[in-house]
Amino acid sequence: MAGTTQSGNNPGTPWPIEIRAFKAAGRLEIDFNDGSRFTYPAEFLRVESPSAEVQGHGAHKTILAGRRYVKIAGIEEVGNYAIRILFDDGHDTGIYSWAYLHDLGRRQERVWDEYLMALSQRGLSRDP
Repeated sequence: MAGTTQSGNNPGTPWPIEIRAFKAAGRLEIDFNDGSRFTYPAEFLRVESPSAEVQGHGAHKTILAGRRYVKIAGIEEVGNYAIRILFDDGHDTGIYSWAYLHDLGRRQERVWDEYLMALSQRGLSRDP
């Protein structure tokens, strides 16, 4: 998926100009049309999946433990607005829109700190 370039996006909407997946290293890198570049560890993407499994059907997000070593098994394009990330733990239902990935990248440090705090408060670990 490296070198992905799309056209037809709405003005002002973050749009990927290049996507690089490093499966063995467990990370995804995206360069956006606004000049931003984000590196997402696979574990971070997995625990922040936009899927119903993680985001929940109600007001509470599910805190996933034990995903420290999860890897990206594959990436599929979803139309021209998103990707589906397939993880080696079998999770494959999250559809990551470009807007979601851009926002997640901008807020990554805070979101990660909140995740670590939630794990700690529940006595959970990142380790399997």
